[in-house]
Amino acid sequence: MKVLLATYDNDSYTCWFPQGLAAVAAVLRGEGHEITIWDQDIHHYPDWHLTRLLDETKFDVIGISLIAGYWQYKKLLDLSKAIADSKNRPKHYIIGGYGPTPEPEFFLKKTQADIVVMGEGEDTARELFKALENEESISKISGIAYREEDHITINQPRGLIEADQLDNLDRVPMPAYDLFDMSVYRLYHTKNCHKTDFTIPMLSGRGCTFKCNFCYRMDTGFRPRSTEAILHEVEYLQDTFDISYLMFSDDLLMVSRKRTMELAEGFIKYQEKTGKKFKWNCNGRLNFCTPDILKTMERAGCVFINYGIEAYDDVALKTMQKALTTKVIKRGIEETLKTNMSPGLNFIWGNIGETKETLQKAVDFLLKYDDHSQLRTIRPVTPYPGSPLYHHAINTGLLDKDNPAEDFYKKHVNSDLVCSNFTDLTDQEMHEALRDANKQLIDNYFKHQLGRFNYQTDKLYMEKDVSFRGYRQGSNTGGVEKITITDEEQKLKYDRQSQMEKNRSELIQAEHVPEKIIRKPDSFHSTGHGF
Repeated sequence: MKVLLATYDNDSYTCWFPQGLAAVAAVLRGEGHEITIWDQDIHHYPDWHLTRLLDETKFDVIGISLIAGYWQYKKLLDLSKAIADSKNRPKHYIIGGYGPTPEPEFFLKKTQADIVVMGEGEDTARELFKALENEESISKISGIAYREEDHITINQPRGLIEADQLDNLDRVPMPAYDLFDMSVYRLYHTKNCHKTDFTIPMLSGRGCTFKCNFCYRMDTGFRPRSTEAILHEVEYLQDTFDISYLMFSDDLLMVSRKRTMELAEGFIKYQEKTGKKFKWNCNGRLNFCTPDILKTMERAGCVFINYGIEAYDDVALKTMQKALTTKVIKRGIEETLKTNMSPGLNFIWGNIGETKETLQKAVDFLLKYDDHSQLRTIRPVTPYPGSPLYHHAINTGLLDKDNPAEDFYKKHVNSDLVCSNFTDLTDQEMHEALRDANKQLIDNYFKHQLGRFNYQTDKLYMEKDVSFRGYRQGSNTGGVEKITITDEEQKLKYDRQSQMEKNRSELIQAEHVPEKIIRKPDSFHSTGHGF
């Protein structure tokens, strides 16, 4: 079958590689399906560009994967309309990911998609697409929900891929990196990343052993990949795309002392044996931040550990089921700061029973321990669908019990604004408290940046620092006049681009010119974990 997989525009100049979509693409390609990527996130195509593509090219299936969030939900609705507007709509419109999985019926109704893939997508996609290709019934396929006109059926969940099968390249193939324009995706910049680093996210395992009340999880427990399988993928990324910085996007890489040491020591041995150095970051756990583990991670190339602290109050931490104490948090952060690795200090506020006092404790902690490697602010807690906090909001009347998903996406209009209020404060009082708290953090951060610029100025003029490249180096505010382009002008632009692509294709066919000669330099793009 001809399959179109679409990414949505995240409204950013640097783009996060769509790992889930790439994983499914690899599986489907292995099954013989023809895969094409429509990458709105990179190219910032207007939505009508998708409609036109579908009008001009016949596809059997279109698939979109997304997480839960106000921006993602809005984009999905916009793209769903673009799909519906096509005179050549694919027979099957499939969505998946963390967003639709806990509320498949709601998403099927809102998007008019035909099928939702719930949970991990690799095995479900393999079975589902085989049935669709052969025009067989999908009523017995686990891990999906589907719509037949106005009737919606939710099949039984699918079991998780076993831990000892995650590193099986036939069972769970490597993401189809080659189908995406890696020359753009590798430009994503993150913490303690040099300007010349090429980065990419990847997984060392799936799942998490903890049960925080605000977190929705598609799986339970932790299933690690083998160190050998991880390093096989690392070597491929280094050799093929010159990747020098890996962002491990696992829910939690530091799930235990044993696992963390095993992985770090494996990285050290690989780098010593091959001479192929790389930097990396991960999501960490303060329970395991002992000096020996941290020093080993540092030797292995780790430069940043992202910690989900969430609160600096023992009562609040217990309510969240964080399995942390303020004593453990303080000790772990202080040990991390003794290394050359930066700690990510993440806080949320507004969980059950929290007060202005718990918010100020978080602010005081950040002011004391922040190393200024990133601007850190505090957001209100959000009861994402499927999480324990979501069900608490339903049970306490904070979300409509008859239409909780509808109510959630109506109220969740911005991640920095209150969606459901679990405190004794009014929404206005919460927003005022967050404003005051974040102004303290913002003032502190930019005071530090001002100090850096002043130090740089002294060094430039008093020490004649020839390495200085200019104050505006890297700035995107260089006085460029904002130009508004009409839809009609955009359409003319894309018409011209389409004609250029057509001419290019005809040139290749007529003169048998190798494509790699015509492609722009340094382009790895070729068309062609859940959905």
